[in-house]
Amino acid sequence: DVDDEDEAAAETNLFVYRRKKKRKRRRRRSERGKASPNADTTILFVKGDDFPANEIVKFLLGFSNKGPENFVVESLDASFRYPQDYQFYIQNFTALQLGIEVPASRQATFEYSFIPDANVSPGNIFQDAVFNQTVTITEREDGLDGETSWVLFLYVFLSGLGLLVVVGLHQLIESRKRRRPAPKVEMGTSSHNDVDLSWIPQETLNQINKASPRRSPRKRNQKRSAGSDE
Repeated sequence: DVDDEDEAAAETNLFVYRRKKKRKRRRRRSERGKASPNADTTILFVKGDDFPANEIVKFLLGFSNKGPENFVVESLDASFRYPQDYQFYIQNFTALQLGIEVPASRQATFEYSFIPDANVSPGNIFQDAVFNQTVTITEREDGLDGETSWVLFLYVFLSGLGLLVVVGLHQLIESRKRRRPAPKVEMGTSSHNDVDLSWIPQETLNQINKASPRRSPRKRNQKRSAGSDE
């Protein structure tokens, strides 16, 4: 920024080199403070030396070749520099590429235009510290961050999955119990052979067998018929 006591220094550079001695071209570009003794330049601002901000400023630059060799005008540029330090650029404008050859003892005129920035115009600069205190930076505690939300979601998901597995196993066990057939119970006459007599002594069993011999149904029928004939 430039205040009301310092003004921007306008600089216009014209880069030229001799056609036959191309090596001097690089030296001229590095040594901008030196000009060729065989070249003469003049400048004319079309609307005067006052540059309105944000408006086009035009100037005409005249080049005279006073030497015996041809010159090539390579480019033309302009810039605003800080008066106390020419290495500090306030505003730099686009270079105009020319590449025009000017023969010996001839002249050429070039036109260049630029627009100054409004911030470069003189003015008073003020600065006011609105707030200047020590502050404390704290972490936000309300709400859930992304990591906490993910852990909570994973916990709920695993809990629901575990509950689903338990319910599934319970349903599987109940279905298997329902599919088992009920044990069949045989109903009918039972014989003495089905009775467990192992706990009775053998002598008692022999006496029971002698006292009540087994009879077949046929013999019983024959005996009954004989009794009825009598």
